[in-house]
This record gives sequence, structure tokens and C-alpha cells, in this order.
Amino acid sequence: MSELRRIIWLASYPKSGNTWMRSLLAHYLMPEGTAPDINNLRQFTTADVRQDFFDLAAGKPFRGESVDDWVAVRGKALRLIAGSKPTQHFVKTHCQPIILLGQPLIPAEVTAAAIYILRNPFDVAPSYARHASADLDSAIDRMLFPDNMMGTPTGIYDALGRWDDHVKAWTQAPGLPLHVVRYEDLIEKPAKTMRALLKDFLKVPIDQPKLARAIKATSFANMKKQEETTGFREKPEGMQSFFAKGKVGAWREDLTPEQIARLRDEFAPALEQWYPEVLRDVDRFLKTAC
Repeated sequence: MSELRRIIWLASYPKSGNTWMRSLLAHYLMPEGTAPDINNLRQFTTADVRQDFFDLAAGKPFRGESVDDWVAVRGKALRLIAGSKPTQHFVKTHCQPIILLGQPLIPAEVTAAAIYILRNPFDVAPSYARHASADLDSAIDRMLFPDNMMGTPTGIYDALGRWDDHVKAWTQAPGLPLHVVRYEDLIEKPAKTMRALLKDFLKVPIDQPKLARAIKATSFANMKKQEETTGFREKPEGMQSFFAKGKVGAWREDLTPEQIARLRDEFAPALEQWYPEVLRDVDRFLKTAC
């Protein structure tokens, strides 16, 4: 086994709860009173788009002009990230675990396990539109585009692809120790959902009062208040608010019947597997909308 298999990926499609999960884990796993606020999460986790690691990997300030440039440096950057802490640690990613230009984007040599945070695409779409400063139809186009990429100004990318391909690639990755967390379950039953992740997957003892404090500290209202007070460094340029709604079922208010039907038709197999109850709600909604 590679000595660098230290990364526990915190993987998700954008706007699916990755920041919330990072904050929850920080508040539970770090000593009481030391958990970072939303602007200092790198004290607990890191990310695979960190500019400083790409600079180190390139031996100079990294400025990629193409996806090829990014892929050529990514492997070394990930090895540096894996080796940046002496034991297993969490790394955020929005990339699919695929082979691109002959290189694995999530290499086995640095991977210990993964937590995949999943959110239903009807609620992802309006949130992703705000994230990308795009209209809803354009955001849905991107969620349906197999080669969808999201990048930094310096040419560090996330290979997103289609929403359903992203889900399938992570949940069916061969040989990968994986735990799936649905955003909706975190909202509706946070303690039960986190106990399953901590105890069953991460093998961490459960301290119920501490878990309750972590859940309270990272409520959507508290994180939104933090952003309003101090801003949020990870917020994309041009985005008005990173923590906008956060609720389950906002698609009923945010999407037109045509947009809902389009997502339903495109993602039906994945919805049947992961969100049968949402699919039923969507079908009832579309019947009454006709």
C-alpha cells in the first residue's frame, strides 16, 4: 500500500453541502473551541484546487492555459497534498474519479477513502445557477453537459461532467471505501446521519453532547450569519450570497415545470436509485402543473 494513501475525499457536485460537511466534521473532530469559522476551514481540511500546492508542484507560480496543463501538474500536486499531513486527512473535491488525458483525477496512490455528499438535482440547479452567475437554463445545460468543467482564473479545474455521471462515477468507483451522505438526510435527521458516518464509516466514538453542539454550530442560519458578518472567501466572484436558501424542496418555487421535466427526463435512472421519493413528488407536481 502506498504510504501516501492519506486522503479521505469529501466529494460532491457543486452546491451539494460540501462546505457544511467540512464544518460539521471540524466542529466534531477538533478540540472544543478550536473549530475554524467558514473562512478558515483550511485549518481542518484542504482542497484539490489549492493554488499553493499547484505552485509547489510546478516549481513556479502555476498559470495553466489549458486542461492539459492542469492534468500534467495535478498528480504531483495531489501527492504533495497527501503528504502535507502525517496521517489521514480530508480533502475537498468536485472532480469525478475518472481518467482524463490518460491520468486518474483521483489517484488510488493517495486515496484512503471517500465521503460523497449527494443532493437532488432539482435543488442543485438553482443553487448552481447562483454559484455560476448563470441563468437557470444555462445552469441546467451545464449539469447535462458530459464535459462540464469549472475552473479558477489560474487554470486549476474541477471536472464535473453531468450530475448523474458524477454520482455514478463516485458511487460505483471500484475498490473505493465510500460512504454516501444525502444532503436531505443531513437536513431532516442530522444526528442520525452523522452518527452513521462517524461511527460506522470513520470508526470515531460518538460523544452525543459534542455532536449536538457541532450540529447547532453549523446550522444553515449560523453559517449564513457568518457570511453576512465576515464574508466567505470561497464564494465565486459575482455571486451575491453563497448561503442563499439551503432548504429541501426549493425547486417547487425556483424552477418552471419545463425545467423540472427536463431534469426529470435526463436524470430518471439516477433519481430512481437515489431519490425515489423526490421522483414521486416531481411526477405529482408535473401532473398538477399540466
